[in-house]
Amino acid sequence: MSTTAADAVGDDRLTTTEYRERLRELPPSAKLVAKVLEGESPLSQGQLAEESLLPDRTVRYALNRLEESDIVGSRYSFKDARKQVYFLRT
Repeated sequence: MSTTAADAVGDDRLTTTEYRERLRELPPSAKLVAKVLEGESPLSQGQLAEESLLPDRTVRYALNRLEESDIVGSRYSFKDARKQVYFLRT
């Protein structure tokens, strides 16, 4: 049985309008991280830092803001249970 990011989210998915309204209030770093996750998901914090070219600390801040706004969800990685991976709730 394969589990995708959509399966992990369940009924907590955002509409496109809700997603855009919540994202509008966030800092540019959070918007960039969300944009990276639109293209490829789920990704770890390190992978997001590589893809976005942002420092780890900035990515961590952006992810915290995105999680507070319920735009991003997280789960433990199937490949490495020590790491969390992040995905959009859209």
